[in-house]
Amino acid sequence: MANEDILKKIISHCKEYGFVFQSSEIYDGLSAVYDYGQNGAELKNNIRQYWWAAMTQLNENIVGLDSAIFMHPTTWKASGHVDAFSDPLIDNKDSKKRYRADVLLEEYIQKIEDKVNKEVEKAAKRFGEKFDEKMYRETNPRILENSKKIDGVNLRMKAALESNNLSDIKLLIEECEIVCPVSGSRNWTEVRQFNLMFATEMGATADGSSKVYLRPETAQGIFVNFLNVQKTGRMKIPFGIAQTGKAFRNEIVARQFIFRMREFEQMEMQFFIKPGTEMQWYNHWKEKRLKWHLAMGIPENKYRFHDHLKLAHYANAACDIEFDFPMGFKELEGIHSRTDFDLGNHEKHSGKKLQYFDTEENKSFVPYVVETSIGLDRMFLAIISQSFCEEKVVSGENGEEAGERVVLKLPPFLAPVKVAVLPLIKKDGLPEKARIIMDSLKFDFRCYYEEKDTIGKRYRRMDAIGTPFCITIDHQTLLDNTVTLRYRDSMKQERISTDGIGEIIKDKVSLKQVLSRL
Repeated sequence: MANEDILKKIISHCKEYGFVFQSSEIYDGLSAVYDYGQNGAELKNNIRQYWWAAMTQLNENIVGLDSAIFMHPTTWKASGHVDAFSDPLIDNKDSKKRYRADVLLEEYIQKIEDKVNKEVEKAAKRFGEKFDEKMYRETNPRILENSKKIDGVNLRMKAALESNNLSDIKLLIEECEIVCPVSGSRNWTEVRQFNLMFATEMGATADGSSKVYLRPETAQGIFVNFLNVQKTGRMKIPFGIAQTGKAFRNEIVARQFIFRMREFEQMEMQFFIKPGTEMQWYNHWKEKRLKWHLAMGIPENKYRFHDHLKLAHYANAACDIEFDFPMGFKELEGIHSRTDFDLGNHEKHSGKKLQYFDTEENKSFVPYVVETSIGLDRMFLAIISQSFCEEKVVSGENGEEAGERVVLKLPPFLAPVKVAVLPLIKKDGLPEKARIIMDSLKFDFRCYYEEKDTIGKRYRRMDAIGTPFCITIDHQTLLDNTVTLRYRDSMKQERISTDGIGEIIKDKVSLKQVLSRL
């Protein structure tokens, strides 16, 4: 199935089962803005909780913060966002569609890389076990030619972006013969920069108001509170400050569902360190963050590191953890060595000393920072994409309906609902017994009760929202206090005592089990 079709199915599934809705849908929606439904809100909260616990519970030297969305406007001047937070945009005159110029070039490079990888795969099949991939890549003329082309485009794009040479970006697009995906033409406008910050006014009257911005990232709230946290928490370098919260960017080219939105949520941690140790900590957090992803049980081949060709104005090293989304490998999390840019600039613009006094060396210095920043909405999409599964049901045994089922094989500890309590029929005292079991479990787990439709249809609904366990109460339950426990992924069913339900579920859905792998 084409990747585009998979993404469409995921979008449809998210709407149908209460995960994600288009914002203001009754008014025909608002582009690139989404609401999380009843199941989406739970899944999102569980992802956030996993990140927060991994950062602040498992690390004694990392604490949390919740800073305001509105900040003094000079904050964004100091951070460089007023002058440098923009995208290079280009329009196609025939389709009237707008694109990010750098993304067009990155997609062009990706196509060449895909061509190279297909060439290697064909050779591997042809030569079998004797195949030496490294030698093949270094000697095959077609691969060498394509690799040279990739390097040439990368280097030129990086140089043009760093020098803000927009005319050369357009020239490069033309030389690569990149066409508009909609019109198929090469009739491009000039490239121009567009600032991404939302601006508004704060004050009672127009005359007395001042211009403020909706924050485009959560990191600056951490930097301006560096001394507050360090002193009140008696923190010693190295230490980190973690934060989750909403950020806002006026994305002109917003697409691919919740991957790129105008209102989104970030999970960021800024780690303050001694200058000169940044590469050690940069590599440390690269390893730690990948481990966090893999602890969820997602295969390692779904992730890859991508080093930045164009470094942000504040960084001396940067990479992305990319995930294999339905639309290909895309950025999921960024790890950046930000040097002392942020604290140093806030010192200059505020006139306040933002330094750390090292009692061992008896001197003050502006700390360097290593940042980890992940989009909560992108993580949500990654987990949904990895979990979405269509499969055939080969047997109609044990109340299962043969045919096909759509199941979200979510990591159990992240599932919106942990257990469904289902009386087999709506009479004979079964609902009453089911309610007793429900009441005994709901203090420890998020439970769902349902008694409508056949048991098979109810199983299917629970599969679709990713509920790892279903408990069925039948007439035998009234006789011996046992229930049928059904497992989502295998559809296996077993008879257990009601006394053991809590322990079985707790063992499988515990956040502690996952955190212990980190």
